[in-house]
Order: sequence, then C-alpha cells, then structure tokens
Amino acid sequence: MRRVVVTGLGMINSLGLDKESAFSAIIEGKCGINTIELFDPSNQTAKIASEVRDFDPLTVMDAKETKKADRFIQLGLKAAAEAMEDAKISDDIDRERFGVASASGIGGVPNIEKNSVICENRGPRRISPFFIPSSLVNMLGGFVSIYQNLKGPNLSSVTACAAGTHAISEAAKSIMVGTADKMLVVGAESAICPVGVGGFAAMKALSTRNDDPQTSSRPFDADRDGFVMGEGAGALVLEVYEDAVARGATIYGELIGFGESGDANHITTPTMDGPLRAMQGAYKMAGEPKVDYVNAHGTSTPVNDKNETAALKVLFGGKENCPPVSSIKGQVGHCLGAAGAIEAVVSLMAMRDGVLPPTINYTTPDENCDLDYVPNKARKANLNVVMSNSFGFGGTNGVVIFKKI
Repeated sequence: MRRVVVTGLGMINSLGLDKESAFSAIIEGKCGINTIELFDPSNQTAKIASEVRDFDPLTVMDAKETKKADRFIQLGLKAAAEAMEDAKISDDIDRERFGVASASGIGGVPNIEKNSVICENRGPRRISPFFIPSSLVNMLGGFVSIYQNLKGPNLSSVTACAAGTHAISEAAKSIMVGTADKMLVVGAESAICPVGVGGFAAMKALSTRNDDPQTSSRPFDADRDGFVMGEGAGALVLEVYEDAVARGATIYGELIGFGESGDANHITTPTMDGPLRAMQGAYKMAGEPKVDYVNAHGTSTPVNDKNETAALKVLFGGKENCPPVSSIKGQVGHCLGAAGAIEAVVSLMAMRDGVLPPTINYTTPDENCDLDYVPNKARKANLNVVMSNSFGFGGTNGVVIFKKI
C-alpha cells in the first residue's frame, strides 16, 4: 500500500475565514457562538449558533454563479481553494490522477426549506431550476472539481457527523490502491436555518443556554446540556508520499491509520462499543503508536462525552495511560458533516505548532468525564502522533491518526 501524506490545508469557521486566523483564535480560547443572525430565531427553542460572519461568496464565485450553489458549497469552495494554494500544486499536474472526496451531513437544507415554502405557497412552477443541483451533497465535490479542474475520482460521504472524517479515509483508500495519486478532501456544512435548528431542537439535542451563548457549548463539563450548531468547511490535500517529497512539498503529517464502524444500536443514541471499535481499528492500523493528543468528537451532549471518555480509557488501557484530549466544539460549535475535516485540519496544525487546543467552558468536573481535557487554556506539547474522532447519527463512526514526518 502506498503511503499517504497531507500537503495542503484550508479552513473556514466562525472564528476565521482562513486556516491561520481560525486556528490562532482557537488556541487563544476564543468563542464564535452567538445569537443567530442568519434568520430570526425568536420562535426557536435554541436561539444560538456558531455562524461564519463577514464571508463574501464573491471571493470564490461570480455573482451569477452564487444562486447555483447553496451556502455549504460556497464555504467548501473557500476552504478548497486555500488548501490547493497551500499545497502549491503546479499547473502541469496530471488532473486525471487528482480526485475529490467531499462530505456534508445535510447539504443544502436551507435551499430545501426555501423551495418547499415556494412550492406550497406559489406552486411547483416557481421552484428555482437551480434548486436540486444547489442542494445535493455531492454537488460540493462537483463544484470543487470544476473550479479546481480535478478529473480523478469524485466521491462523496454523507454519513452525518462522521462524514468529514470518512471523506479523509475514502480519499486515502483511493491513493493507497492506486486509483488516484492525489485527492482533495472537502467537508462543508451550513444548516443554520429555521428547519435545521428547529429539527435538532425537537430532538432535545441542542443547548438552550440562550442567555449566555459564549458558555453554551461545554464539552465534558458536568453542566453540558447539548451541542450548538456550527457551520464552516475544512479541506486537506492528500497525496502519495514519494510524490510529495519529489516536488519538495510541505508535509503536515502522514495518515497512518483510520478506522470505521457501526453501532447497530439506535438511530440517534450512541454506544461506547461502536466508537471504541473505530478507534481500535485506526490504532491497530497505525501500529499502536504512542498517541500524544486526541481531538475528541466531544459534542457537549450528556451521552456522547461520557461514552467517548469511557472508550478512550479502554483503548489506552486506563485513565492513567490516556493522552490529553480536547474538543473545539465549545468554540466553533458542531459543524456536523464538516466537523471531521475541520478537526483534522486543527489536529495537524496543532502537531505543526506543538500546541494542545483547549476545551473551553470546562468549569464543573463530571465524575464520568475525568481525563485531561486541556481545560480552558492551550498549552505547549511535543506532538508526534495525533488522533481525531467523529461519530454520527445512525451509529456511524470514523477515526483518523496522523504522524509527524
């Protein structure tokens, strides 16, 4: 199997419109969660979210093209362009050997909502002709492939909150077996709309700490009461190790392990077993290295945080053997299908800079969550191997492990 490395990164979220500004804000412990502005949330149970503000889609698309692409695609194009520029891909690269692996959990739900209202109130003939292509999840990869002229495999993962991580492993598989030499991974999500927020709120999944948005998402804290919806995108350029070395590319890390599993238990309630088996699969594939940091799924929900903590203890053979663990969802919210891509980017940048991202809003310990969560303040550390976890509704789990070269 061919070795796979990461040579380009891109990111946009509520804390920054590019990877460096967003990462710096994360390390500084800032929070991008506030009262929703994308729509009037006054009749919503949850009135808070982690929105990307001041983003101009005209920075990545012509004005006439924006109506053809839902906001999640626009955010994905931004992260993808940054990752490609970061990777310094030359114009003479073989485009037929360069593919795309895209990911989103819900895709164009704001557009689905909008056109459903139009259909109901004004009739089906008033539906936009761009409705379907602007809403389909795989159109993220379609747009990215067109804008970047990438003609290799065009894959799409739609596995809820594990989608971004699964896109990384799918891209790696394409490179490992030789169907592509390079892959651009893009995970993007923008589902902050009345039906998106209302739907998750109806499940009692969201925090309702509306009066104090900045402390609403509190992973692993005893007073956590649900996740906060976020939006954004993350992108990674993966390629064959030998090709990266030959062209003198900057290598952020090597993907040495990935794991996938299903809970086979419940459509929304996670187990400990499924996530554990995904971690074990990635860990075994990686050769059971010393892991220096785990970027947790850490949603700030009562069940996930407890189960993930328990699974990590089993994986590493007890609390005393667990590496530092943190979740950035207290800062950027839960970006659903984009979360895995964004968090992989953050994990690789943390390894690059030798710093552990903090878990903010950690004030009240939970007896079931008793690991080192890097509470409230980032700290320096020598990171050679990092793990990133993602778990989704339907009991779908994904884990990736990167190693410094």
